[in-house]
Amino acid sequence: MSSAAPDSTTLWPPGTVILQDTTASTKDSLILQPRPTDDPNDPLNWSQWRKYLNMGLVCIYVALVAEFINASSPTWGPMNEELGYSYEILNDSYAAGCACLALGSLLLIPFALKYGRRPLYLFSTVLQFALSIWSAKMRTVADLMLINVLQCLFGSLAETIVQMTIADLFFVHQRGRMNAVYVWVWLLATYMGSLLAGFIAKGQGWRWVWWWNVIIFGVAVFIVAFGYEETKYSPPAAATLIQPPTTEDIHGSSPPVYPASDSTNLDTLHKASSRELKETASKHGVAEDPESATIAEKRSPERTTIFTLNPNIPKKTYWQRLSLTTTTSSINGANESFLCHMYQPLILLVTIPAITFAALVYGILVGLGDVMSTTMSTFLPQAPYNFSSDQIGLMSLPRIIGVTIGALIVGPLSDWWIVYLSRRRNGVYDPEMRLWCIIPFLPFVPAGALLFGIGLNNHLDWPIIAVGLALYNIGVTPINSIIITYLTDSYKDIIGDSLVGVTVVRNCFSTGFIFALTPWIGAIGVKWVLVTILLIACAILVLFGVFIRYGKAFRWRTASRYQYYARRQYKERPLS
Repeated sequence: MSSAAPDSTTLWPPGTVILQDTTASTKDSLILQPRPTDDPNDPLNWSQWRKYLNMGLVCIYVALVAEFINASSPTWGPMNEELGYSYEILNDSYAAGCACLALGSLLLIPFALKYGRRPLYLFSTVLQFALSIWSAKMRTVADLMLINVLQCLFGSLAETIVQMTIADLFFVHQRGRMNAVYVWVWLLATYMGSLLAGFIAKGQGWRWVWWWNVIIFGVAVFIVAFGYEETKYSPPAAATLIQPPTTEDIHGSSPPVYPASDSTNLDTLHKASSRELKETASKHGVAEDPESATIAEKRSPERTTIFTLNPNIPKKTYWQRLSLTTTTSSINGANESFLCHMYQPLILLVTIPAITFAALVYGILVGLGDVMSTTMSTFLPQAPYNFSSDQIGLMSLPRIIGVTIGALIVGPLSDWWIVYLSRRRNGVYDPEMRLWCIIPFLPFVPAGALLFGIGLNNHLDWPIIAVGLALYNIGVTPINSIIITYLTDSYKDIIGDSLVGVTVVRNCFSTGFIFALTPWIGAIGVKWVLVTILLIACAILVLFGVFIRYGKAFRWRTASRYQYYARRQYKERPLS
């Protein structure tokens, strides 16, 4: 879109919003998107500490699930010796888990949409606790397979429900950082789990890897049960959307109309100063009470958004906020709404280009990373490396360094960049703006994968392999974070279904690669396996240029389809 003010005949696609009031006296006059209600119980209106506390608890859950899924790699050697599991069986058990990571979201996310996020987080944590006990007592191949199947089936929630929580709690200009934190926590726990598991397996025996999980998950059950609040918003009848000034007030023209979904109307929330708030509160006889009558997004004095809340809506008590379920009906009251969320993600996956693109990018990068993990666990214990379980665990350190560097850069960069670009375009924000941030990180993916693959294949010194792991993760972490945020910003009203589709593809890549890995390596060698997957990855990654150029047109052309599926969602926010 050009920088000219939009006219009344323009139709804006989903995801395009007014993000800044360029006529305001301060340059940081951000307009909050999406629009909150005047309900003090609306998660968008929660205080910062409450939002970050909930996000912190979600990160704990994500870390524990990621660790559980990946901590088994350093135990493969001792399990092979004690229980006689072949490496092919161990590979197959990991692949079976990946398949269930794909299936789990299809089966479980409809429950999160219908009954809330809290019951799913809590039930999954309790189940992981029970499965940790089973893992510690494992004896047979059937135990190994069933544990992987059940753990990944319910652990799949950590790959989808978190973005739903982020969309519940945070505004558009904050999601880049939050998704970067999520990707960082997931990958950090994945690699840290392997690191710690290696030392535990050597020092205390491989079964103690799982006994420590029993202890930690046992504590986590109580933390989630008594600390995590529901972020799914079920509005009372008295709640209404905060009424902002129109885009006519901002741009001097009538606001464009987008008919696809009521929650994507492009009304905007103006950034009011403290002086304006006091005048408004005095005029309407409402006290300026920061705890009950107003809400503030406190970042800095010049970037504080304050608006009046409805004093007639009581705040929920602590125990009300911890209710087990938050049930809502569908917008159109259709009886098939619950079941449709089990197949709807697959329809969206193949009919909306942005979802397809996000799924392919996320899938190929995670799949390649899983192949690197599996080959490392298989080849490093053998000659010429002869690594012990703790040494294999130490190979997680370069990966930890890589994901941390990538996350520290991309979170602030992504959010700063969209604010900067929207300011240059009369305050208009398009989700494709974030995709430009992929460019600096693209070279790290092939450089890291090639260094790792060639080093392992040619038996080069282990520091070369370690550098390859670090470089790969410096590239992967930001790209995955940006892709997830792009999808969330583009299609918030169907984000649950969209992420399920992404997760299905992501885990199909991992499942297919790992099931085929042993014969594939036997046929052409580990180097060429990694090169082949890397070529597929590069072919997919170059499509980001297509979406920078045509992504908005794709969103425009699929607007009616988006409208249709948005109306089939459960009503979680009052319509404008």
